[in-house]
Amino acid sequence: MPFKFLTPSLSVSPQLTQADVADAAQQEFRAIIDNRPDGEEPGQLSAAEMETLAQSHGMGFAHVPTIPGKIGDVEVAQMVSALARLEGPVLAYCRTGTRSTTLWALSQAGVQPADTIIATASRAGYDLEVLRPRLAMHTTRPEGTNPARADIVIVGGGSAGLATAASLLERDRHLDIVVIEPREEHDYQPGWTMVGGGVFNREQTRRTEASVMPAGVRWVKGAVADFEPEQNRVILVDGSIVAYRALVVAPGIVLDWEAIDGLTETLGRNGVTSNYSYTTAPYTWDLVRNFKGGTALFTQPPMPIKCAGAPQKAMYLSCDHWLRNGVLKDTKVAFHNAGAVLFGVKEYVPPLMEYVARYAIDLQFESTLVAVDGANRRATFRERTGEVTKSFDMLHVTPPQKAPAFLAQSPLANAAGYTDVDQTSLQHVRYGNVFGLGDAGSTPNAKTMAAARKQAPIVAENLLAVIRGKSPTAIYDGYGSCPLTVERGKILLAEFGYGGKLLPSFPSWIIDGTKPQRLSWLLKSEALPWIYWNGMLKGREWMARPQHSDAT
Repeated sequence: MPFKFLTPSLSVSPQLTQADVADAAQQEFRAIIDNRPDGEEPGQLSAAEMETLAQSHGMGFAHVPTIPGKIGDVEVAQMVSALARLEGPVLAYCRTGTRSTTLWALSQAGVQPADTIIATASRAGYDLEVLRPRLAMHTTRPEGTNPARADIVIVGGGSAGLATAASLLERDRHLDIVVIEPREEHDYQPGWTMVGGGVFNREQTRRTEASVMPAGVRWVKGAVADFEPEQNRVILVDGSIVAYRALVVAPGIVLDWEAIDGLTETLGRNGVTSNYSYTTAPYTWDLVRNFKGGTALFTQPPMPIKCAGAPQKAMYLSCDHWLRNGVLKDTKVAFHNAGAVLFGVKEYVPPLMEYVARYAIDLQFESTLVAVDGANRRATFRERTGEVTKSFDMLHVTPPQKAPAFLAQSPLANAAGYTDVDQTSLQHVRYGNVFGLGDAGSTPNAKTMAAARKQAPIVAENLLAVIRGKSPTAIYDGYGSCPLTVERGKILLAEFGYGGKLLPSFPSWIIDGTKPQRLSWLLKSEALPWIYWNGMLKGREWMARPQHSDAT
């Protein structure tokens, strides 16, 4: 049977026979994906039979069953995850190949233009014109930075800002909302950990800002210079002024690479890398897969940082790869953590320590990276007894982080430079029509995308209450989560709120066990973060509905 080419890494086919699998192996396909539910028609090879057959030819296998006409975000996410973890080229099949092609096409929405996706499918013999509304993701062109006024101004076009815009529009489609964002790309930064672990391709984590801007929002492509909350105005760097009735501050956090002496000169070479950068995350995977043994150092700076579990995830994924490939026994791994504990919520420390022991990791607490000599592969740490310099073959750096200067130096900031908000209502403590969320907020929660997912509808409801002359009643409980990838395909999900209170939010049918929560297939496939990213940007608030106080 002739297989139908979509991309260099993926072809599709109607139902495969035993002879077709042998032919695929001869054509050097490295894996097969079955997109049919078992028992769909008489004589169909089951997924278990196909997996055995694929393995007999040295090929990988994944089962992502879909029903015609019912392909949603979950199925697309599972396909994305399968393609990410299988070695290519991959051959996917269903009854005719249409479902396999559809799954690929939907995974490319927002990555490639709809015309390109449809043309690629057409060359393979599949007409996906009916999918155009789903493939032709809305794009919002930026306006010029001319003086403007809006009901609501949102500073920051990252996940927190756009999720808030989407949540506001879900509640009132008549709002005039301006989003101020200078960048033209929108990154799914939690995915960079998976890039560094060889699970995702870097390109899967980036979309154009125009493609994710909610429909109905005005985008001002500019950078903020200052806030004038007494006059209800935002000043841009070009001198433009944008006035507002209410303001949402969500500009994110700044990576302070320069705070570590010598780091910027050597980052991305000399064995020095970081998953906190779109540019260097692929270099992490290059180092890991080519590592032959030696000393590997992983660092974590003082808090606050975004995604506090990411430094450990980089380490665990690296160690898992080295263990699977027989390299770990010849490797010394050390984790230099500026903090005094492995993880801030004590209930999750014991299961993490099991992996620390499994990978023979040397834990160095209260040890802060202060300098890097890349040419000589030496790293200097500040510790309680003074400075210590160590040699390395690989160094993964998590940079110190701080609030953006334009926020830290403004009337909206607290002493640490972050938006000074009430930790339950997310309303500014001095300016009632100003709200803050995301990494730049002053709330004492973990700075994660999961936190922003919970905060966005809180801000939406409380902001609308304020501009309608009412008091805020929606309550943020400090929820955040760290999906700690402890080995490839396995995640320890830590969910907690203020004070380390455990706040499990997932339905029991996708959770195995209780404390800590070990997740079943949905999270083991690394699919859920992809679903969240898309859902947040579209204003979907499942598992994020606000709680309210009794105030009216």
